[in-house]
Amino acid sequence: MSNLLNTCNRCILDTTVTDIWFDDKGECKYCKIHDELEKAHPMGPTLQKELEAMVEKIKKAGKNKQYDCIAGVSGGRDSTYTLLMAKKLGLRPLAVHFDNGWNSDISVKNIKKACEKLNVELVTIVADWEEFKDLQVAFLNSSTPDADIPTDYAIYSVLYHTANKEGIKYILNGHSFRTEGTSPISWTYMDPLYVNDVHQKLGKLKKITSFPHMSVLKLQYYIWIKGIREFRLMEYIDYNKMKVDIILKQELDWEYYGGHHHENHYTKFFQSYYLPQKFNIDKRKTELSALVRSGQITREEALHEVSSSPYHFEQETVDYAINKLGISPASWIQIMKAPIKSHDDYKTLLPLIRLLKFPIKIATRFKILPQILYLKYAK
Repeated sequence: MSNLLNTCNRCILDTTVTDIWFDDKGECKYCKIHDELEKAHPMGPTLQKELEAMVEKIKKAGKNKQYDCIAGVSGGRDSTYTLLMAKKLGLRPLAVHFDNGWNSDISVKNIKKACEKLNVELVTIVADWEEFKDLQVAFLNSSTPDADIPTDYAIYSVLYHTANKEGIKYILNGHSFRTEGTSPISWTYMDPLYVNDVHQKLGKLKKITSFPHMSVLKLQYYIWIKGIREFRLMEYIDYNKMKVDIILKQELDWEYYGGHHHENHYTKFFQSYYLPQKFNIDKRKTELSALVRSGQITREEALHEVSSSPYHFEQETVDYAINKLGISPASWIQIMKAPIKSHDDYKTLLPLIRLLKFPIKIATRFKILPQILYLKYAK
């Protein structure tokens, strides 16, 4: 753990985040992003009215259709609660799950029970294993901390593709800055050009066909021509993680899987072993910092949780992941010892995003694009 001089005075993010900066009060960049988002979505009667208006807008856009929104489901806490709240708000979601070949038994059960109990139809998109494995191994060989991006990218692509196919205008996003925080750009970055460049340079297969490739033009088409919007439902709700766990267990017989995003075997391997061991990145800091800012835990409690023990990993999980990916012991050693790189070493849309920061700011103000796109990348 970094000493206090290198740690935010408000949360617990520190100088292991290479792009971090602190103001004259010793508060970090990501606390400032939190405050901007809190200003835009302050809890209270006004936010409740905004939520009610948004729900009516979604219902109106989906009138005379079988579904009025899409909810991606993983079996995890956030996506399951988003699905539950969508139903309680009177929405008619279509649940969409992307199976990348790494589901845990618990996650599969959680998805099945939630959809059955809530009477929600489930669509599952299954990736061709050889194709998806090729993309994951390419990102491991990229030597960047973005090795879990193939899953996020595929989910993103599948949700937009399904929304377009079904004529649905709204995609519900289960992320909340109050409980998840904003992942540092030096820890996580994703855009279509970046994914394609890494795969073209380091993948063995020429093309991926088992899930839609979200090209830059296709994303623009979905957003500006088809009018598909993301709605971060959890940012409009008082979302307390401990209370939510109880609610999900009582209402949906939901089971916890033992760690942040550990409902997926690869993500468990990635966060508990690969990131800490190769990059000295502990993603617990992001989530715990968000909970500190939101008042759900104290800063002292968060510091104690991180400093009392390193991120625990199970060797069985590590061995399982490496073997499943078909990586030899010698190749794995090379991956772990390869010089560390970042998204800046590959082609990305980041220069363009920053060039277009003012149009992006306007688009976020009118809720065409998520506000975080401006705060994190363009500002």
